[in-house]
Amino acid sequence: MRKYIVGNWKMNGTSADLKEIEAIATMSTSYAVSVDSALCIPATLIDRATSRLPEFNLGGQDCHMNVSGAHTGCVSAVMLSDAGATLTLVGHSERRAGQNESDADIRGKATAAQVVGLKVIICVGETLEERDAGQALDIVLGQVEKSVPDNAASDWLSIAYEPVWAIGTGRIPDDSDVAEMHGAIREQLVGRFGADGNNISILYGGSMNGENAAMLLAIPNVDGGLIGGASLTAAKFEPILAAAAKSC
Repeated sequence: MRKYIVGNWKMNGTSADLKEIEAIATMSTSYAVSVDSALCIPATLIDRATSRLPEFNLGGQDCHMNVSGAHTGCVSAVMLSDAGATLTLVGHSERRAGQNESDADIRGKATAAQVVGLKVIICVGETLEERDAGQALDIVLGQVEKSVPDNAASDWLSIAYEPVWAIGTGRIPDDSDVAEMHGAIREQLVGRFGADGNNISILYGGSMNGENAAMLLAIPNVDGGLIGGASLTAAKFEPILAAAAKSC
């Protein structure tokens, strides 16, 4: 399976940062033989970025489950696609917690995105309290079961496992914990979707950077990474792509 490295810019980026997006896109072509890459950027930048970079995968960070309507401040999947996006995140822990999004909400968003032709990355993950209580597997597998639509397929869906307590902290789980979680997610996907479950990319998110990417990407069933802060510049993003290329 090709490695899949996706940057999540979160609420960072204005028109002044379009040059950095261009630099990342240009740099990424050096690794395109074996690594797929993308950036999920603020919705305000998608149209301008895609007009400059029509061949690079640019996406949103969320979408509404409805096509249109009285949803002030929200962005629909149709709007993302119209702006030039090719993918979107849904279910990031910061939205699950901060916006009280349920698994049903995330399932609806994923379905809406797939209907208009967007690829989707569904995020799942446990809090530190849940891990310390021995509930990590139950929590994450429950999120996968309830958030992933019944028509999921490898040509449009990826899963990103993000231990909430590792996001932006520099902390990462032990190798064995990552292997156990990714292996359990894989087993569930195969059990539900048959052989195609082996082809659904499972990304690791949670403080992946140039220093630890090689170690994380060598773990079985870690098919790529969802990168936060280290995706904001080409200089920090490139070592992760290089590690992904070497791991193939």
